[in-house]
Amino acid sequence: MIHEDARVATPHVGEGTRIWQFTVVLAKARIGRDCNINAQVFIENDVVIGDRVTVKSGVQLWDGVRVEDDVFIGPNATFTNDFLPRSRRRPEKFLPTVLKRGCSVGANVTIVAGVTIGECAMIGAGSVVTRDVPPFELWYGNPARRRGSVGEDGKIVEATPSP
Repeated sequence: MIHEDARVATPHVGEGTRIWQFTVVLAKARIGRDCNINAQVFIENDVVIGDRVTVKSGVQLWDGVRVEDDVFIGPNATFTNDFLPRSRRRPEKFLPTVLKRGCSVGANVTIVAGVTIGECAMIGAGSVVTRDVPPFELWYGNPARRRGSVGEDGKIVEATPSP
């Protein structure tokens, strides 16, 4: 289902995926099966999204972002893809940012270019992720740091209180 007010230029949208109004998907992007791409999302050309991914409203996925299966991206999460951004100067290749299977990114999280969020990891709302996050860990803060662990079922199994 692609909403009539969405602009989807790619033919690579998996079966059962829903793309809502005012979303723009460029021609070379790839989106898997059974995803839910909410309203007002922008997906650039060199983006790959796996199966059963949820992308909430206000998210922009820039060139170089790779999202594996079963990932949740919260509203207004922000991704960067260039450490030295300058107007009208593009790098030859953007740094890859990878969200591994089953991870969750909270609302208003900022993820800098080149970071990998590990399998089933969870990033708390409002965090700024400046380095790789290992699998099954809970991170939050600015900059985000390890604050606990997450089980295979996605539930928090250990957490330290905020400082």
